[in-house]
Amino acid sequence: MEETYMQPKKVLITGVSQRQVNFDYTMRELGELARADNLEVVGDVRQNIDQANHATYFGKGKVQEIKERAVAEDADIILINDELSPSQIRNLEKELGMSILDRTQLILEIFASRAKTKEAQLQVAIAEAKYQLPRLHPSENKLDQQGGGGTANRGAGETQLELDRRLIEKRITKLKAELTKIDQQQLVQRRQRTKNAIPVVALVGYTNAGKSTTMNRILQRLNPDTPEKQVFEKDMLFATLDTSVREIVLPNQQKFLLSDTVGFVTKLPHHLIQAFKSTLAEAASADLLIHVVDYSDPNYLDMMQTTQETLESLNIKDIPVIEAYNKADLKPDTRYPEVDGNQIVYSARDEVATDALIALINKQLFEQYPTLDFLVPYTEGQAVSYLSDRANITKQSYEEDGTLIRAQINPDLLGPVKKFVQA
Repeated sequence: MEETYMQPKKVLITGVSQRQVNFDYTMRELGELARADNLEVVGDVRQNIDQANHATYFGKGKVQEIKERAVAEDADIILINDELSPSQIRNLEKELGMSILDRTQLILEIFASRAKTKEAQLQVAIAEAKYQLPRLHPSENKLDQQGGGGTANRGAGETQLELDRRLIEKRITKLKAELTKIDQQQLVQRRQRTKNAIPVVALVGYTNAGKSTTMNRILQRLNPDTPEKQVFEKDMLFATLDTSVREIVLPNQQKFLLSDTVGFVTKLPHHLIQAFKSTLAEAASADLLIHVVDYSDPNYLDMMQTTQETLESLNIKDIPVIEAYNKADLKPDTRYPEVDGNQIVYSARDEVATDALIALINKQLFEQYPTLDFLVPYTEGQAVSYLSDRANITKQSYEEDGTLIRAQINPDLLGPVKKFVQA
């Protein structure tokens, strides 16, 4: 039996400016999202008006123009650069005689196809169900509509509508319960990390800014013998949805946990942000955020603003941040690595630049730790091992009364060796 090749569906991108300062950028981004969902973009149609039409999103003349352009380009789907109301979708489908896909639906489709872990799949399913709930509507058959009066006169259409709503609401409740169990397991893990006083560093930023690449290069530089810990990376919007956490051991024996979180995008659906709160809890509980920015993109400032607004909407704030301007190798006449305070211009594909980022992380995390002298009796060998595993030992000598160690250490880890600190 011959294998058939499925041609990607053709989409016509459309949008209304509505005084958006970055409208051109969001339209270009919509095209990238379409390609990420294996759709073929055949053109775009725009309308520069202050406010979208309440009934059909576009004005009447623009609807006709879109219809003619879609026929000319042999488009299968009309893709719209906003989240439409249920009535707008129904009215446009009726006017155009074509399938309508709004920006929110597109992003949900991408997330659904990329979700690999049980947690991500549950999060996407919740967001999809919440999006679907207000978009249920009765049959167009007038005999199925509600009659006048009380409950005795309800038509079959409304009865079915209410049944569908209840089914979706029950599904959301069930999915949330399953997600809560996973959240509780992860909360226990985060509490254990806090107990062990291992700092957490979270990579955050726009989708495709290079977070996963940055994580992999740090792993390669510091943990080269663990290639199995590499995370998936690809030049694609939303290549990864699942949070990955890796332990990083610095040359000075200091340790931290590095997490790679889901990326952001302009107009990220509210339901999706809320569903992914648990995934982003790694960022919320982090000791340091690395805001990875695609410095080569001309709209990088808009991307930074989107990331900042999304983090604030999740109440992720008041955490120290390294602003990491990645892909400097793709920006002409840009010197890198360049470090200025908590900012670094670098390329995750360059070893020297990656080392500079690692040094900045080390400085931000551990510079404030005190350097102390410990005199450990020779009978307390386990204390020496404890310091070797958890502290940055800068000097060690063997004295008459024991081993004299100068080390930089997290104050939260002093407990077992505090009695050996020299005044």
